[in-house]
Amino acid sequence: MPDYAYVARNLKGERITGNVSASSEREVQQMLTAQALFPVTITGKATRSSTPLFGGRVGGQTMANFYFQLAALLRAGVPLLRSIRILRDQSSHATLKTVLRDVHDRVEDGEGLGEALSRHPKVFNDIAVNMARAGAEGGFLEDALDRVSKFTEMQNDLSQRTTGALIYPVILATAGTTIVSILVIFFVPKFGEMFEQLRRQGELPWMTDALLNFSETIQSYGWLIALVIAALGFFLYMQAQTERGKRLIDLCKLKMPLFGVIFQALAVARFCRVLGTLLHNGVPILKSLDISRAAAGNRILNTAIEAASQNITSGESLSKPLGKSGYFPKTVVEMISVAEESNALDTVLVDVADGLENRTSRKLDLLVRMIEPAMLLVMAAMVLMVVIALLLPVIKMSSTMR
Repeated sequence: MPDYAYVARNLKGERITGNVSASSEREVQQMLTAQALFPVTITGKATRSSTPLFGGRVGGQTMANFYFQLAALLRAGVPLLRSIRILRDQSSHATLKTVLRDVHDRVEDGEGLGEALSRHPKVFNDIAVNMARAGAEGGFLEDALDRVSKFTEMQNDLSQRTTGALIYPVILATAGTTIVSILVIFFVPKFGEMFEQLRRQGELPWMTDALLNFSETIQSYGWLIALVIAALGFFLYMQAQTERGKRLIDLCKLKMPLFGVIFQALAVARFCRVLGTLLHNGVPILKSLDISRAAAGNRILNTAIEAASQNITSGESLSKPLGKSGYFPKTVVEMISVAEESNALDTVLVDVADGLENRTSRKLDLLVRMIEPAMLLVMAAMVLMVVIALLLPVIKMSSTMR
């Protein structure tokens, strides 16, 4: 049995600490109560891993299927522990099987499903964890898991479509960069001696002179430039792991040209869908806001939603602080305001999420289609500039000889 460390107080209010072996936290509480002790904190000292023993993340479609199957089993009346055990045994994904084994053992020891899922952040995201917690507390776990399944599948489909659409532009960018690099590093230097006389006479075109200087710099200091870029990339990566860096990245996502509107709409849609689902299932507004705040997936929006929660505590409406933040579209704020007056907030929020996701999907498809010709033009322009820079002095020398 696992060991637990506890802090408790006796009838005199004295602080008592100790360790005890028990099968679950609930059993520890019962043991302390029997000794006339009031538990303050109970900390598990079990040595279970909080991350998968091997492997990493699990694919979006695999997780969507898991949530759907777990919801179906629970809806059919199968107990939670047995449902997890069934899905664990039939899973063909090694990482998911290992994780489900740990989740099953933790739930069996008395942990809530949401808490057990939160031990594996690489597999279960914040939305799944918070929805599982709310569903377990509100008695609508099947509906919550079904919503998570649909949301995960939709996100996976959007990610796959975006990735598939970006493959061609990425190939173009890679090929174009490779071609230009070969020209600049290996091909351009061979023209240096040919144009040296024009350069000494000051008659070399500025474009050709700039190209030759750039080529010489790359040849002489290429390794140093690569080292600086690698060091800068590592520094930015480390900064991105801090809370300040994450907030800055989320802010850049919202302010980014073209893509910023898409990131904003998707985050607002996630917030509206989760909040509407929780309210529809009877979860109080403040708790629903706390859970859906994490579902937005953007720290800047999280701050705005947190401010809205504080305003609601003081008796104000939800739409007013959201509108003041400037990060929620005016149409969304107006629809929320009307929904609050008509007491149909849960239904309207889900409709808002559907509309935002549909419009964003169309915008994303259009934007990706525009990237392909733009990449072709950029790559063609880069190659053309190199060719022109090399041909200009040749043409000038030819005219001089005539």
